[in-house]
Amino acid sequence: MQRNKSIVLLSAGHACVDVYQGAVAALVPFFVAERAYTYAAASGIVLAASLLSSVAQPFFGALTDRRPIPWLLPVSTVVGGLGVALSGIGGSYALTLLFMALSGIGVAAYHPESARVARVASKGSHSSMGWFSLGGNVGFAAAPVLVTVVIATGGLRFSPLLILPALAGSVLALPVLRALDKAPSTDGGKGDARGQDDRASFVRLSLAVVCRSITFVGMSTFVAFHVREQTGGGTAAGTAALFVLYLGGAVGTVVGGNLAHRWDRVTVVSMSYLLTVAAVAGVVFVPGPTVYLFVALTAIGLYVPFSLQVTLAQDYLPTRVGTASGITLGLMVSVGGLTSPVIGVIADATSLRTALTPLIAMPGLSWLLFRSLPEPTVLKPLLEDIGEEGAQGTASHTTQRSSL
Repeated sequence: MQRNKSIVLLSAGHACVDVYQGAVAALVPFFVAERAYTYAAASGIVLAASLLSSVAQPFFGALTDRRPIPWLLPVSTVVGGLGVALSGIGGSYALTLLFMALSGIGVAAYHPESARVARVASKGSHSSMGWFSLGGNVGFAAAPVLVTVVIATGGLRFSPLLILPALAGSVLALPVLRALDKAPSTDGGKGDARGQDDRASFVRLSLAVVCRSITFVGMSTFVAFHVREQTGGGTAAGTAALFVLYLGGAVGTVVGGNLAHRWDRVTVVSMSYLLTVAAVAGVVFVPGPTVYLFVALTAIGLYVPFSLQVTLAQDYLPTRVGTASGITLGLMVSVGGLTSPVIGVIADATSLRTALTPLIAMPGLSWLLFRSLPEPTVLKPLLEDIGEEGAQGTASHTTQRSSL
């Protein structure tokens, strides 16, 4: 019961943090409309939030491998929200970039430690980790609605109101920290020092995640503009596309966790990437309202692997769980922002459809990298989560506890 409560609270807190990842892309159309930014300048805002986050997440992951830092959860949540909340104040482009970078640091500090805590609280269950990841996807999905309600009401000067989810998330983290203090002493989720790291597989997984991130961040930055062109709609049509993209991600995360109980994670992830190639092509080339269907399928295809890639990374580096989490989550949510300005420059010079076309190849590259990866044996999901009991379940449970 305590495990379920902790996962629910962590999931809700994760939603409060990832609101700010989704808010960056959701704010871009308002910056364009109110401050007349070009595509390239607008994508630079995404870059500011992504660049420091990409670099900082592995750093924070390495710190959590040395010693647990649970107080990072409430503090980083507030920092991530503060940057976005201040981004609409004043008209200075440099100041906006600075505030977005601050938000990126907060997000970077949150994810490796929260993944470590979730691993401990879930005892390695794929479904529980899926619910933890779902919280982040719900936050992504809520961001366009939250930003539209706040900013459309009073303009960018109302951005300080966006701090509210961060304050709520910091409060939600406190009961989890108290539960950790009361729990029996463990190794803090740092991994099994007796396990062997499979660095080659981890590198290939990381490269696949880079391709996935380029696709998702590129879509989340420009899909609102693209759908407006495809449907002939206004700002509402673009906001709806962004909402569908993020909501589809939430669905994909749950589906991925459930599929991992039927097939191995590598198979589920590789097939998901293969199907995503067709979905992204549909987003780029299919005109009219049907584009929303392909936006949803793209999101599901990109997010089925989300929590599975985190646990795979932890299992490929069992002695460096924090580092694995930091690198994987950092790449998944951040590195794509580094390529967004390139997409923006191409869109300014040619067309948005031309700029988005290369994204079709990215999930195909992820599939090629994933298809021959080994399924790790370091960590298996708790058999009690899928209703199996007996000696086999006891053995699996014992193996898993030793890996934590």
